[in-house]
Amino acid sequence: MDLSNFTTLQNLEAAFGGESMANRKYLFFAEVARKLGFKDLAKLFRETAEQETEHAFAHFELLHPELVVEDPEALTDEQKREIVSRCLSLAIEGETYEYTIMYPEFAAAAQSDRDNPAAEEFLKQAQESGEHANTFRAAAHRFGLLKFIENYHADRYTEALEVINGGQPATRVASEDPSTRKWICRQCSMIYDPVTGDPDSGIAPGTTFEAIPDDWQCPICGATKKTFIPLEEKTAA
Repeated sequence: MDLSNFTTLQNLEAAFGGESMANRKYLFFAEVARKLGFKDLAKLFRETAEQETEHAFAHFELLHPELVVEDPEALTDEQKREIVSRCLSLAIEGETYEYTIMYPEFAAAAQSDRDNPAAEEFLKQAQESGEHANTFRAAAHRFGLLKFIENYHADRYTEALEVINGGQPATRVASEDPSTRKWICRQCSMIYDPVTGDPDSGIAPGTTFEAIPDDWQCPICGATKKTFIPLEEKTAA
């Protein structure tokens, strides 16, 4: 679909927003009806909510064709990561907008209107959106780390295949320089590189592994610092 047509793009976004809102609204109505004892009506609201979800999904697929997955088995691991990373980026973008712009502006407007209950609710939602954005950001960071882990695994498998086919095992040694020596988690294979550090965990780039606080944990599996060992890397041929 050609999304260069600005009017159609706006209409699709509005339709997606409307169908999404209808879904949540009908689910709310279903809960109200259930509490009041109207079971059949509650079921009707839930069924309609599901239909509105399908409508919203159809609109969103047109807005983001890069996220449409027709045959997962036909995708490479890299393609799968790219799609999920795109989802995370969109999620971070939305939540960041909510907690940095939308809810603070709503709160300011409510305060100027002297509507204190509404202002308090908007500020509360801003805080929650910030927490959601941090969650998605942490997930994005985790996927970034997993990319290096999978690369490490692929490299070891490739080496094993070469040995099976008659080749010689590669010589691997750990760097003697703390500023470049990498460490690997024995539990999940997360690799700590002192050059990049772990900013999302408060560890600045250039921090040697030895200088990391003892209470630091693996950002992938939560293992303690003691679980890590120096990473032995291939030496130059």
